[in-house]
Amino acid sequence: MYRFLSALIALSSLQACGGECDFAHSMCGAQASGDVVIGILMPCHHKVTALDKRIRPESYHCSDFHLPSFMRSLAVIHEIEEINAAGFLPGVRLGYMMCDTCSFASTALQNVEYMLAVNRSLNVDCDYSDFRPRVKIILGARYSEVSIAVARLLSVYMIPLLSSTSSAQDLSDKRRYPSFLRTIPSDKHQTKALGQVMHHFGWNWVGVVYGDDEYGIAAFQSFLKDAEKNSVCLNYKEVLPDNLDNSQRLSRIKQIAERIRSSTARVVLLILKAELVEALFEEMIRTNTSRTWIASDAWSRSRSISQMEGINKDPQEQNDDHLVTALDTSDAFLHRLAVWATANALKKLLKCNGSSCLGEINFPPWKLLEELKKVQFEFENSSFIFDKNGDFEDCYNLIVWKKDGDHRRFLKIGNYHVLDKQIRLVKKDFIWFSTANTTIPQSRCSERCAPGSFKKILNASCCHNCTLCAAGTFSAEWDLDTCQRCPNGTWSLKGWTQCKQREESFLRWSDPLPIILMAAAVFGILLLLVTFIIFLVNRNSPPMKRAEVRLSCVMMAGLSVSFASVIWFMGRPNVHLCRARQVMYALGFTLCMSCVLVKAFRTFLAFLPFGQLTSRRLHKLYKPLVIVIVITSLQGVICLLWLIFDSPDIDDTPPSPQSMTLVIQCSEGHTYIGFGIMLSFIALLALVGFLLAFKGRKVPQEFSETGNIIFSMLMYLFVWVCFIPVYIMNNESGTTVQASAILVSSYGIIFCHFSPKCYQVLWKSNTETLEKILNKWRAISSPKHDVVTEINIDFPRVTLSSEKTQKSDSFITSSTSPKLCSSGTLCISSYTTLVTKRKMARTRSISC
Repeated sequence: MYRFLSALIALSSLQACGGECDFAHSMCGAQASGDVVIGILMPCHHKVTALDKRIRPESYHCSDFHLPSFMRSLAVIHEIEEINAAGFLPGVRLGYMMCDTCSFASTALQNVEYMLAVNRSLNVDCDYSDFRPRVKIILGARYSEVSIAVARLLSVYMIPLLSSTSSAQDLSDKRRYPSFLRTIPSDKHQTKALGQVMHHFGWNWVGVVYGDDEYGIAAFQSFLKDAEKNSVCLNYKEVLPDNLDNSQRLSRIKQIAERIRSSTARVVLLILKAELVEALFEEMIRTNTSRTWIASDAWSRSRSISQMEGINKDPQEQNDDHLVTALDTSDAFLHRLAVWATANALKKLLKCNGSSCLGEINFPPWKLLEELKKVQFEFENSSFIFDKNGDFEDCYNLIVWKKDGDHRRFLKIGNYHVLDKQIRLVKKDFIWFSTANTTIPQSRCSERCAPGSFKKILNASCCHNCTLCAAGTFSAEWDLDTCQRCPNGTWSLKGWTQCKQREESFLRWSDPLPIILMAAAVFGILLLLVTFIIFLVNRNSPPMKRAEVRLSCVMMAGLSVSFASVIWFMGRPNVHLCRARQVMYALGFTLCMSCVLVKAFRTFLAFLPFGQLTSRRLHKLYKPLVIVIVITSLQGVICLLWLIFDSPDIDDTPPSPQSMTLVIQCSEGHTYIGFGIMLSFIALLALVGFLLAFKGRKVPQEFSETGNIIFSMLMYLFVWVCFIPVYIMNNESGTTVQASAILVSSYGIIFCHFSPKCYQVLWKSNTETLEKILNKWRAISSPKHDVVTEINIDFPRVTLSSEKTQKSDSFITSSTSPKLCSSGTLCISSYTTLVTKRKMARTRSISC
């Protein structure tokens, strides 16, 4: 670098850029003769003075010398000299003509006219196919606005314009700019990269300041589309005109600075020329305003901006060392690349080999354009080729301005590849200036929505409230616009970040509660078996005779079926189990209840006084076997109709949205009518038995089981009255509740009916005589009735002595011959003996 700068500064042809026109020398700043001349159209100055006062077509006056642009021009000249020295084009020397555009399109057009003039004139022709100017290609210009104007003109002659900095998207349109090419990607890729950078760092609330030139307007419009795709919103957009004089520009910059300071956006994108950015930063530094600035390619590596505080560019006072230390020489790479692209296209066009070039040197420029579009070459270990739009599709470097003393230096942190449209960070743990650590600065309208929530948009797409995902939906990423529905039968609760399979809930065999219920059912069956053995062994004892062993055994059988039905409540239910368990319970418990009803009815008939006619009619109804069969059969018919018209099945009711448990249980039909009738029928039996027993509650327990029946029926009714509301209100626990109700009601009958009899047989004396029993009955019975209906009660034979009968003038003695006939009816005989004082008392033995 030192060598080429020293050589260039020493060139005698180097003159001050711009200046007055002197056709005796040159309208442009520097030139060198050659067989093929390359035009260099670069700005050495920032602007043209007094444009608003110009009324005559006189020469332009340039000001504000720009050293970085001048350095790029020198790099192009140096590369041309390197190619000549290397003999890359044998026998052909490249010349150049460098002109200063002064960053103004009209000046650039004036320079182009000079470059293309033949004998100081530019003739007008109908066909320029054979137009052969001395300049065959022009390298430049720097700004897109200037390139657009020049490309319009050069498209008339099809002279190639090869730029290394003009990135406006419009220049890719080959219908309007057919002769334009560039060694950088189009701005359409730059704005995509900018949008992705903001999305990558989580900045969705930004401000934009852009210039009113072709480059700024086109880049801003393109950025709007890419910002929307990356969920980036604009808090404000401000335009900074380039053609204002100093006072107007300062006023506008202050307005923009105030807008930036008052905004909540902490990130600002500047699509401006470097000199405008520099002017804006002076105001920001003056007011001590800090933001995260996003640079477009126009100023991203501006050394003048990064070292603003110490800048001073009288160039006559600078030396080579200053040029190297004050400028970023890597900026020249793309310009050097343009020279090598031109040289490789010329080598193909001029048919050069290792020793000579055989082609015509004074060729029409359009032939070089044709070869440029097809050229493919290697430069510094990389391969380059133009695409169909005349653009290089390479990559953008992502750089941050790192603090370096009082200034900044450039640090590459990654790149954006144009072809795959992906950002790759090569350095992640870099220090951010605004946070003084690796924490990424924030610039958002609203806080980010964490996984499990979604954005509820307010007045702008980036301003939102975070709302938790509803049950059945989820969000697994940050800042999602909507929550996704759970797939494939999975589910989620409110605010979840993923969906899961619902846990199936049923009474598993291995769970504690089912084990307890099964143990209770098995224990109940064993208890009935023990009771059955006790009843069978002691069947001839008075307590067992009074308990009607055969009826009691039938009750035990029904209760055993009822206990067994509880076992089918366990395990994973299926349609067959759902039906079997209800039918088993219904028939088993109905069989038991029918026997209880027979016992209550027997006591009711035997000991309650009725008229003779009523008594006989009621006696005819007492047929135990028929009663048991009819009642059980009625329940069977109910169950059959239930199974036919509204059969139990697997419950298909969807679980609660706020539950992750899928209850697998039986449904007792769609309408529950059959289930209700079945339970109501058993409840009716229990109620009738309770009423009959309650009517005979004063009968001595030695003759009846009214107390046992009352308590067992009350227990049953209480259990099932409690069961119904619990079952309805807590449907998910219906299986457990019903199984528990069956067990409690079944145990109630065991302890109320069978346990007292077993206790009497095993531990209580049975010496009580019939006389004592009758005395008890006489004490509680009414003396008004002269007829007592006698019912066959099974107790031991006793004899009443005549002495007992003589204590009263007259009395009624009722005796019973207790016998259960083979037909299943109760043998009843009524005996009435009138004993008077005149007759001898007669003793009658009471026997079966």
